[in-house]
Amino acid sequence: MKLENKVVVITGGGSGIGRQLVLQSLKAGAEVAAVDINTAALEETSNLAGELAKKLSIHTVDITDRHAVCPLPDEVKKVHGRIDILINNAGIIQPFIPFAELNYEIIQRIMNINVFGMMYMVRAFLHHLAEQPEAYIANVSSMGGFLPVPGQTLYGASKAAVKLLTEGLRAELESSNIGVSVIMPGGVNTNITKNSGVTQNTATTGDTEKQTARLTTPEQAAAIILNGIKKGKPRILVGKDAKMMDFISRMAPVRAGKTISKMMASLLEERFRDPEVLKSALCLGKEA
Repeated sequence: MKLENKVVVITGGGSGIGRQLVLQSLKAGAEVAAVDINTAALEETSNLAGELAKKLSIHTVDITDRHAVCPLPDEVKKVHGRIDILINNAGIIQPFIPFAELNYEIIQRIMNINVFGMMYMVRAFLHHLAEQPEAYIANVSSMGGFLPVPGQTLYGASKAAVKLLTEGLRAELESSNIGVSVIMPGGVNTNITKNSGVTQNTATTGDTEKQTARLTTPEQAAAIILNGIKKGKPRILVGKDAKMMDFISRMAPVRAGKTISKMMASLLEERFRDPEVLKSALCLGKEA
């Protein structure tokens, strides 16, 4: 599916991969509606677009609020006339701690943004996409959606939900005019940690510069995603790590889990060896 002269809606367009998806879609000749909860970040994306910003509209929307999402397609159509492509990119990670330590506020926030926000967007835009002779939906899952990542258990569960929902949606729309892709990024050098409200213990993260150098850049990730959409790929793997772990997870899932556990060991402290401490965290102190 060509991007030229298409209207693309992109969530999380204020930073990271989302910002690069906006900028690269504009350069490819598309009109873009960038969606984010952060108005200042959207305005920065618009400034970076330069002259191409005339083909860009920005929409400050909390995608976890379905009542705010429902009127969004009509707002986009008022500016651009139609909607051809929806890319659900917005998402957050969890703090790098075991599931037992997550409080319910964090749990709900992760599921609301990563799962329900994506779902609200798909439901709001689906019938508008169906009006076009050719349309597309692409949802960003994660390498963590097909591998167990200690310290990101809930995040992985949310992204696994995105993966399965997207694959189910593709099966339902197989004979329609709407193509569907699930996007599986590996490590990408973005501000997702900061934007998720997660603080890292730099004493346990090892050599940060070397880790960052191995990550896919947002520019590279966006290019891979848009190329995958152009080719109509059902699964778009972003980064060498995602490709490697996808292969290992299918060929040797237990081995893949152990490999990831070793890789994440430096990010996690040993916790909750005392059953009473675990009980307290699950039922008392961490619940609010």
